[in-house]
Amino acid sequence: MNRCDFTFRDARLAALPSGALWWESERLLCVSDLHLGKSVRAARSGGAVLPPYETTDTLSRLDSDLAETTPETVICLGDSFDHRDDASEVSEDVRLWLMRMQAGRRWIWIEGNHDAGGAAPGGSHRREHTTGAVVFRHIAAAGAVGEVTGHYHPKAVLTGRGGRASRPCFLYDEARLILPAYGTYTGGLRWSDPALRGLLGREARAILTGRRCIEVPAPACAA
Repeated sequence: MNRCDFTFRDARLAALPSGALWWESERLLCVSDLHLGKSVRAARSGGAVLPPYETTDTLSRLDSDLAETTPETVICLGDSFDHRDDASEVSEDVRLWLMRMQAGRRWIWIEGNHDAGGAAPGGSHRREHTTGAVVFRHIAAAGAVGEVTGHYHPKAVLTGRGGRASRPCFLYDEARLILPAYGTYTGGLRWSDPALRGLLGREARAILTGRRCIEVPAPACAA
């Protein structure tokens, strides 16, 4: 499996190129910020008209990660839907797809700021979930230790011969781990943004996603 192994709060974890987090000893797969239904909602609100296949693309990648890791537990770390109404308005095809992926495993929907109060198909719905010394929630809490969150959609900005490019990334230090957005067309926050500087310490690391995962120091947290 193409992955980047690292240790967080004594847990041996793996960052996958897709942006999913794999905890092998717990048979647990975690993804954040799917934002399913974003293209439809953008069109309805008069915003940019995005290609309508973002939900299919996101779920196809998730399906591949499920097949590769065969988890017993899946945690969707909030903002799984772009709006809370999207959870109840999914097409029958999407609902059946989700139910098939949930079959035979524990599936936990964590509430995010976009989908608070929504009723996602199947699974259980929680504000946060704890496994061992690790707590899963959508938005970082002040002073938290052992916290895995999403919400910020961190992206590394790289400069090379071809100019600037950005890649979604994991960010972590001794106390926190922030996942990249898993969904298609989710955008992102630069790893040098003050919002991220204020959450992570000087020793923070970044794991860049893409065709393969690469771990580097996180300059956003070096100041």
